Amino acid sequence: MPVVSRPCGERVLALAIRTAMLNFVLVAGSASAWAAGPEQQEVAADKTANTPAATPTDSSNPGLMLDSTTINGYYSGPTSLPEVLAGGQVARGARLGMMGNKDVMDTPFSVTSYTAQTLADLQTVTVADALERDPSVRSTGQTGGIVDSFFIRGFPVGEGNLGELAYDGVYGVAPNYRVFTEYAERVEVLKGPGALMYGISPNSGVGGVINIVPKRPLDEDLTRVTSSYASDSQVGGHLDISRRFGSENQFGVRFNGNLQGGDTAVNDQHRDLGIGAIALDYRGERLRLNLDFISQKESYEGASRPFTIAPGVEVPSAPNGRTSLPQKWGWSDTKEQSALLGGEYDLSDTLSLFAHAGGGKSDVKRMSDQVPRILNEAGDTSNIPGYYKFNVDRSTVDVGLRGEFVTGAVSHMTTLMATRYQDELSRGINNGTEIRSNIYHPVEVPQQYINSPKVLRISESQLSGVALTDTLLMFDERFQLTLGVRRQDIESRNYNPAGSVSSKYNDSATTPLVGVVIKPWEEVSLYYNYVEGLSKGDIAPGTASNAGETFAPYKSKQHELGVKYEHGTLMTTVALFQIEKPSGEVGAGNLFSVQAEQRNRGIELSMFGEVAPGTRLMGGVTLLDGELTDSATVANRGNKPVGVPDVQANLWAEWDTPWLEGFTLTGGAIYTDSQYVNQANTQELDAWTRFDAGARYATKIEGRPTTFRATVQNVFDREYWSGVASYGAFSQGYPRTLQLSATVDF
Repeated sequence: MPVVSRPCGERVLALAIRTAMLNFVLVAGSASAWAAGPEQQEVAADKTANTPAATPTDSSNPGLMLDSTTINGYYSGPTSLPEVLAGGQVARGARLGMMGNKDVMDTPFSVTSYTAQTLADLQTVTVADALERDPSVRSTGQTGGIVDSFFIRGFPVGEGNLGELAYDGVYGVAPNYRVFTEYAERVEVLKGPGALMYGISPNSGVGGVINIVPKRPLDEDLTRVTSSYASDSQVGGHLDISRRFGSENQFGVRFNGNLQGGDTAVNDQHRDLGIGAIALDYRGERLRLNLDFISQKESYEGASRPFTIAPGVEVPSAPNGRTSLPQKWGWSDTKEQSALLGGEYDLSDTLSLFAHAGGGKSDVKRMSDQVPRILNEAGDTSNIPGYYKFNVDRSTVDVGLRGEFVTGAVSHMTTLMATRYQDELSRGINNGTEIRSNIYHPVEVPQQYINSPKVLRISESQLSGVALTDTLLMFDERFQLTLGVRRQDIESRNYNPAGSVSSKYNDSATTPLVGVVIKPWEEVSLYYNYVEGLSKGDIAPGTASNAGETFAPYKSKQHELGVKYEHGTLMTTVALFQIEKPSGEVGAGNLFSVQAEQRNRGIELSMFGEVAPGTRLMGGVTLLDGELTDSATVANRGNKPVGVPDVQANLWAEWDTPWLEGFTLTGGAIYTDSQYVNQANTQELDAWTRFDAGARYATKIEGRPTTFRATVQNVFDREYWSGVASYGAFSQGYPRTLQLSATVDF
């Protein structure tokens, strides 16, 4: 794994961005007119749906050009990126882990891939921002917080101290606490358990898989600078450079760097961010190699925290999102580095060998509040600040064969793969003294001086497995049957403060996959899947009568039936699903056992693409019926699970105005139904709706493609609790926030 000195890397990154920003200011200052320009680069020829048509240049005004600029590149990794749908917002395919990229109409799952164009046009900063428009996903992280986490189909993904996002199809590489979109070419969401395709997730999530497709070198040279502003005074710059070298352009390099800093929309909160990401590749006749490296640091003063609530207290109305409860003297530093080496070698025209090796390291230091506890309906809180240190080290390696062959009238696409993932978590915490405050009227107290804690190893895990999948294609590929099986081994150890093993776990499980795709017409695809997810088996806690007893891995089961309809430039999908997930609880006689189960049934409706020339829609609705079908507490049986609303709905629209070429109006709404905070269903968050609006203008300045964007999140400054984590902690929603940016291609 390559190691880069952080101080040197930051100086180079800062110098590169400052130089590019200076050039941008000089160019922008000398311009006298604005016209039409590019969207984010994408791979499809039909991408120009949102780009003005070419117009000859007026020789009397050499600074004014009304033509489109398209960067025709392709993903230079082991497999090419699927093309995009009309409008460029969503791709018409995505990666299914070990199975590689597949067209959405040939996929027996519900999967969505958001493009770099969408990430830029929505002015996203993190993956959580990107997935706000997905009706099956809800973020449970805090505005101004240090970690992102999600619910997919009503199950948590990414909670805890181990990163649960995949990077280029593998776990253990994506930054642990927060993934930024500056280095993402696409953000893909597979709905439902993905243990067979991706392996067991590090944090045992079963609701779905979020995969980051990294930006890689393009065919054409690119130098792109983006300056940005977000209220109250967050100012930043992003530099994106791509070059190819060699007699046949077989070597490529791409650099993405970003610096941001200033006060956020949350009162008394300051944030600084630095990102450097380098992607190298080699494209030979049979051999293809990729090397990715990411280094990022995010620092906060007054980082936001979620809330819990005392039993029997009704959840009070949410304060304005600008209100900051943490003390001004609190701070947080998160440093993360990741690297991934991947390659593919064609053994023949129909058989390829592929492999990955990489990992990541996360270091967090924080002097801040813990999770404040709301004591009454007046919003009074109790909280104990602490000095925290967390270290997470992860590594991953895999190797596989992917081939195609024919048996009679049946074609086969087969993949055999072996994986191994390891992680180690170390932690240290020293607590201060209690602070009393109020969510509506925060109380400032003198700074507490807390000694730096000693960092001790807490746990280690090894997840290894072997998987085989085979997709059988018949009747001119109108009938496709996918069969798969994975053998997964799980080993973990927990350590006491003395460094000795306090408990250990070693078990294995086998999970199957059955997927069917039937395409009766070219524009219609019917599909069904049965797939099982895996979660690490529990170890009975020390307070239970059977303390230390280990349990086999939990198997979650999903049945899903759906239809996908592609009508011209618009794609619509409908999915019906049921996921059952068991878990352990302490029951009668203080005995810990696997006696709880959550079952989520749902209907998802999604749509993407152009409904008319120049008009694009993206969004849908998810109806959820969550139920605790079994519980150690008899009174909770039949109740709704924590954090599972009945309805989630999203709609985002774009309209290219006819009166000014290159000018687009944007807007949308996000709705989340009420959610329970506890399994007893006695404490509840209110339903909420948030409206966003914006505009962008694509033009050229002295021949340089330029795009200006403006977005207002939470236009009406709605005060709301945005969501609740599985352990009952809930967070404030976004305040009204203005975002501005300008992107120039040199």
